[in-house]
Amino acid sequence: MSDSYRPLACDRHDYLEIACLYGYRLRIELTDGSWLEGRALDTRTLPNKEEVLLVQVAGATRQLRQDRLRAITSLTPGARFGRIELQS
Repeated sequence: MSDSYRPLACDRHDYLEIACLYGYRLRIELTDGSWLEGRALDTRTLPNKEEVLLVQVAGATRQLRQDRLRAITSLTPGARFGRIELQS
């Protein structure tokens, strides 16, 4: 990636971990203004120290850099959170 990675605050990262733990369906808003819907699978740290969210979208696994996530909204009924802004 051409720009340097900026990690999320720990309290915001926790929401991604909860979403993965319970396999929540999420609406994910990206910092470029686009969005997608998918099921949270896992978080990972790449060898270059960038953290990513793995999401299943339309049967494929996508890897999203966490500092490019603007907000997440749980679409799963009874979820432990609603809309969470990850970046302002």
